[in-house]
Amino acid sequence: MSDANATNGDLVRVEHVEKVFHRGSEDIHVLADLSLRVANGEFLALMGPSGSGKSTLLNLIGGLDTPTRGEVSVAGQRIDQLTARELADWRARHVGFVFQLYNLIPVLTAERNVELPLLLTHLNRAERKKHVETALAMVGLSHRAGHYPRTMSGGEQQRVGIARGIVTDPTLLLCDEPTGDLDRKAGNEILDLLTALSKEHGKTIIMVTHDPHASARAGRTVYLDKGQLSNEPVK
Repeated sequence: MSDANATNGDLVRVEHVEKVFHRGSEDIHVLADLSLRVANGEFLALMGPSGSGKSTLLNLIGGLDTPTRGEVSVAGQRIDQLTARELADWRARHVGFVFQLYNLIPVLTAERNVELPLLLTHLNRAERKKHVETALAMVGLSHRAGHYPRTMSGGEQQRVGIARGIVTDPTLLLCDEPTGDLDRKAGNEILDLLTALSKEHGKTIIMVTHDPHASARAGRTVYLDKGQLSNEPVK
């Protein structure tokens, strides 16, 4: 990994990015000349109305998609220049994802769900087990390791999702509406956990959310509307 971010403090750099989707003969412009920098260890909230391009931007930063134009760099590496196979390898090493609906596999226990990203690494079984135990301990679910998703509350399932996201010790944690399917109490517990991951463990977190209560827990909030970023709420 490049040390470029160590000198300028930026882990993520999005420079003059445009994203255009093609639907038949129609071009749909989702992001337009968008630039964003995220500091190493920052907890950033990304807000905006539905259809504003929040998830598209998250996908570009996470290497799930590539820009039509512009540059996307993480830790000094231009991920927009990687091939699909290189991107898959890069994601496995550097990015953890947390989803609104948890995306847990019902027939697997919590520990097996958390282990899934490690199957893409070269760790042996004993090493994977140690990583899983550490991740579950960090989210306070060591005692639920052998339980299935159906026996867990929504908040517990999301904690499993976060453990899965951090089990590889990723460079970057990307969260898409992580509290969107939870009640306020469970949502606050998840936000407490994300805050701790940022402040105590130095994780860089980008969280897409519609909830001002959730965004208030981040260190900084930016707003996206019609493909453009602003530091002020969309009116």
